[in-house]
Amino acid sequence: MNKLITLLALSICLGSASAKSPKKDKPEDGFVFTTVKENPITSVKNQNRSGTCWAFSSMGFFESELLRMGKGEFDLAEMFLVHKTMEDRAVNYVRYHGDASFSPGGSFEDIVACYRTYGLVPQSAMPGIMYGDSLPVHTELDAVAGAYVEAIGKGRFSKLTPVWKKGLCAIYDTYLGECPEEFTYEGKTYTPRSFADDVLGLNMDDYISLTSYTHHPFYTKFFVEVQDNWRNALSYNLPIDELMEVMENAVMNGYTFAWGADVSESGFTRDGIAVCPDAEKAADLTGSDMARWLGLSASDKQKELTTKPAPEITVTQEMRQEAFDNWQTTDDHGMLIYGIAKDQTGKEYFMVKNSWGESGKYKGIWYASKAFVAYKTMNILVHKDAIPASIAKKLGL
Repeated sequence: MNKLITLLALSICLGSASAKSPKKDKPEDGFVFTTVKENPITSVKNQNRSGTCWAFSSMGFFESELLRMGKGEFDLAEMFLVHKTMEDRAVNYVRYHGDASFSPGGSFEDIVACYRTYGLVPQSAMPGIMYGDSLPVHTELDAVAGAYVEAIGKGRFSKLTPVWKKGLCAIYDTYLGECPEEFTYEGKTYTPRSFADDVLGLNMDDYISLTSYTHHPFYTKFFVEVQDNWRNALSYNLPIDELMEVMENAVMNGYTFAWGADVSESGFTRDGIAVCPDAEKAADLTGSDMARWLGLSASDKQKELTTKPAPEITVTQEMRQEAFDNWQTTDDHGMLIYGIAKDQTGKEYFMVKNSWGESGKYKGIWYASKAFVAYKTMNILVHKDAIPASIAKKLGL
């Protein structure tokens, strides 16, 4: 009897221990990222329903620069930049009698030009929303301003009145608010010019644009032929391997940079991943693996290639040029690159601050593979000191 009781007790103890033993977690089937290097950034913003990624990304870049320089954390007004840029762009459009681009897009040169000409203001001085929403909604604004500027630029006038610019400015004042001539910041009164000079203290001569295309000579400057580069801003032209070297060197040495890229590729997901999968390599399978791959639908194959580490294409200079020339690479979106991470296979990715709010799996952050960045980068804006000395010498910097 005592033996029976002992066996029953032992059985209960073993069963209890088994029940309490934690189950082994299923291996992660998606991406698992480990940060290699991460530089300071300000909070993720939301451009919402506005074509102003260029303003959010370039302003975010300057905010990061101020952090890097030890000047503190700033929240700068994107809509001040938008207001001033669109006024300038309208003048350009009218000078060309409508044979130019007028759209809500822009380039990184716009913040450089705005800083030089007008200065900048903090978000508190110009929130930029006068129509009752909490986030930018520019559908109506763009339609009204576009129609106004087209009426002037393509109108059959023998002479323009001196007040047409005031009419345009009034449209942007109505939707975005007036650009302040003076404002108070931390107890002191500034103008946009004095705020930029005395508080921010950035030197626009320190910032340069870099690109990589073969239809112009390397180590020279040219203006990238996209409509939103309406200022004809010049970019230094580097071989793609050297442009990638600049990006990696920048991040690893504490710099961020504004990144202009094509995000129309299916590999740029809405869940924080940007990759260039190689379907041929992924399908280079045998036996049951091949049968399973062939049995997947197109959408399932895409999911297979973009929701976990998968083989990627090998990017060449020729591929970049062909994609640019045949409109497969277009001037889509501006973002901010601020770090490098690696996945569970050891492959590295750039960490990207987007301006779509805290969307996606990583709350507004994207992980862009180096293959994607090499293939789809249009240009970057970066501090010249972030460029390796050997490359800077080739550019005459």
